[in-house]
Amino acid sequence: MTPEDIRQLASDVLAGIAPEADLGTVADHEDLREALDLDSMDFLNLIIGLSQGSGVNIPESDYPRLFTLAGMQVYLGGEA
Repeated sequence: MTPEDIRQLASDVLAGIAPEADLGTVADHEDLREALDLDSMDFLNLIIGLSQGSGVNIPESDYPRLFTLAGMQVYLGGEA
């Protein structure tokens, strides 16, 4: 997946979880949970949506790697 694909997937998933969240206002290295005021269930649902949308199994131990858009791009883009 390209960085643009990953950003679009995250945006699409967030639209179903927190429609008021605007991913366009978040910097690549900013913590999404804080920037978008996501609670733990919102973040878990984001991870589930990313996993389903990308086909990548994401174990709970890797969740911290997905706190930022940059982290998602590395993890889901296969650069890790």
